[in-house]
Amino acid sequence: MKFPYIKAAGLAVLLTLSACDDDFLEQYDPNAVSTAQYFKTEGDVLMAVNGVYQSLRSSNTIGEGSYLFTDERSDDAGRNDNQSNAGEPFQFNDFSLLPSNTYLKNHWVAMYGAISRCNTVLTNMEQVTFSNEATKAQYQAEVKFVRALLYFHLVRKWGDIPLVTRQLRTSDEVAANTFREKQEVVYGQIVADLKEVVASPLPDRQTGAGTGRVSKTAANALLGQVYLTMATTIDPASRSSNLQEAKAYLTAAYGMRPFGQLKELPYADVFDVAKEANNPEIIFQIVNRQGDVNYSSSIAATFQAKGETINSLKPGTGVGGRASLDLVKEYEEGDPRKEFSVKFAEDPAVKDWFITKFRDTSPAAGTNGYGGNDWVLMRFADVILMLAEVHMHLGEEAKAIEYLDMVRERAKMPTYAEAQKDPAYSSKFPTLKLAILHERRVELAFERHRWYDLLRFFSTDELVSFFHAKNQADYGTAQLANFSRKDRYFPIPFDEHKLNPEKMYQNDGY
Repeated sequence: MKFPYIKAAGLAVLLTLSACDDDFLEQYDPNAVSTAQYFKTEGDVLMAVNGVYQSLRSSNTIGEGSYLFTDERSDDAGRNDNQSNAGEPFQFNDFSLLPSNTYLKNHWVAMYGAISRCNTVLTNMEQVTFSNEATKAQYQAEVKFVRALLYFHLVRKWGDIPLVTRQLRTSDEVAANTFREKQEVVYGQIVADLKEVVASPLPDRQTGAGTGRVSKTAANALLGQVYLTMATTIDPASRSSNLQEAKAYLTAAYGMRPFGQLKELPYADVFDVAKEANNPEIIFQIVNRQGDVNYSSSIAATFQAKGETINSLKPGTGVGGRASLDLVKEYEEGDPRKEFSVKFAEDPAVKDWFITKFRDTSPAAGTNGYGGNDWVLMRFADVILMLAEVHMHLGEEAKAIEYLDMVRERAKMPTYAEAQKDPAYSSKFPTLKLAILHERRVELAFERHRWYDLLRFFSTDELVSFFHAKNQADYGTAQLANFSRKDRYFPIPFDEHKLNPEKMYQNDGY
């Protein structure tokens, strides 16, 4: 049985604080279990590890519904409705985000709640006796990977952030750890965690009942991405060494692929509900179960526009998942990924482009839209394009183009050399850097990569110029002119800032 369907009883115990050391005075709530009481056996630890994975499913962490914090912050998607829910969702792609935004606060709280689960499991599994130390090491590696992944999302969105790596048991400990650590230190912890995962007894690839769990391939790929991000965003002095590390780990991840060439794997199969569980391109995914009210996917139905039937048997009632015209226009003529990813909705109430990349029209999903789409967090096309990016930065253009062409060949698009002969292509993407960024955009659209790609490819000033150069008519109601230097990072949520305005200092511009 795949882990997402295993319910860890009493998951709330993972966040319980046990503040009293005087056991003879301790009075226990018979309806709750403290962490000290819970962690007794290997089975208890496994259930707690499953609870860590469970936290990733939330739309307030990095689950399929988390597009508000990534895609809608970018130029790929967004909403024209600035009235619903007090206009708070609209603030993200309008670049008018306020520290008081409740969606932002919920995201912050959920991310740190998930990290707290990780820390609680890592702290308390030390008191459990394992029959095989390799099992313990595997559980530790899985949890450290998740913690590193969560911190990687947080540090790219907020910059300096609180960094906690152990269970906090008292309010005094919580207060003592409520301060923003420099992002370089946070990255150091992420790297340390992932290096342990790479050296762990985890398998290179998870299959069968292990599908959805962490593998060494995932650890190498994530560590490579972390080094690439450090090289291009925070540490100019170490740029060269970080690029070499990125190259090494991404190459290691690519070397673990269970297939020959990417062109052997149809693009559409990555998103086929009948093939995702065993698809060799997928490295790490959140597994969903078709027809299950608790563990199904809702993304196909949620993204379907009114009057359309391509995504789901559940009728759409609104605009669905809106794709920007700016993205639609970036697809090259004849690119099959466009037809697969977006469609124009003709209903008079919509008259706009919507996302079709995630589909489940099977009877098992039904008219309730309980789809079977797994949420893919990492896949090999991403790794290949990051390798192109690394080699480009290292001045190894021939190798960069070789990796770029792997993705283009799978999509049955002309090679980079041939595409450059087309004035429409060469004028829009005059450099290899812009060509790689373009390929990432059309290949990985709506998979939560675009915002992070923009942060990695451009300095803050370059990013401001990039957004201001776009055509407002292709973007929608949200105002491109609002984008400024402050928008590289989110504001610290107001309720967090006011806890300690000095140690939880606000980001510039808010």
